[in-house]
Amino acid sequence: MKTLKELFHKESPFLLIAGPCAIEGEEMAFEIAEKCIEIAKKHSIQYVFKGSFKKANRSKIDSFTGIGDIKALKILSKIGNELKIPTTTDVHEVSDIDVAKEHVDIIQIPAFLARQTDLLVAAAKSGKIVNIKKGQFMDSKSMSYAVDKVLQSGNNNVLITERGSMFGYQDLIVDFRNIPKMKVYAPVILDVTHSLQKPNQDSGVTGGQPELIETIAKAGIATGANGIFIETHFDPKSAKSDGKNMLPIEDLDDLISKLVRIKSSI
Repeated sequence: MKTLKELFHKESPFLLIAGPCAIEGEEMAFEIAEKCIEIAKKHSIQYVFKGSFKKANRSKIDSFTGIGDIKALKILSKIGNELKIPTTTDVHEVSDIDVAKEHVDIIQIPAFLARQTDLLVAAAKSGKIVNIKKGQFMDSKSMSYAVDKVLQSGNNNVLITERGSMFGYQDLIVDFRNIPKMKVYAPVILDVTHSLQKPNQDSGVTGGQPELIETIAKAGIATGANGIFIETHFDPKSAKSDGKNMLPIEDLDDLISKLVRIKSSI
């Protein structure tokens, strides 16, 4: 899958990007992907599996960063090939892109790195779809310049992901005005679970408000988001990264059902 036209199709009410925060192992990744595929097919939703092959932006030096770059990327590749679904992962350095592009369909640019020109240009030149997460410190207009870096590098297949803006030092807030504003530049995905993070906690471990996932997701679809991004896990409490703002996968079907009904009414 190399184009937005392939990614978005008329039969799908919206795009679902979902999976664990990080690839913790092959068995867990396949189980999550298979469950998400089942739910997506039930609701005729286009689905992309997400999993980070490494976590480079942890607060503490002893936080989980991954099971090994190549090992995790091979799992992503295997999921895509065997389950016949598009996959995505985030990159942190230009050197990551040359490796990751061989294993996934969509290159994700983390919010902290949304202004990094070299990274955006390299992602564009990979020939993959590029998904740029809006920096917590950026407004909607600023994202037009990030998108333009990809377009001017010869790649028209770019997405923007809204993931909240920093509100004080330990909280985020979603400004839903950003969704229609940024859709002028590119299709917009709402990252529901990261928008509910509570970063910069004294413990050095990010907190979250998963009880508000449904509220944020509903508002995103109602305000015109082209898709939603959700990190999910069979047991969020045992997840090695971002467990405090994940959606238990057992709740995903009910949430998608509600979002489809909202979408059909607007």
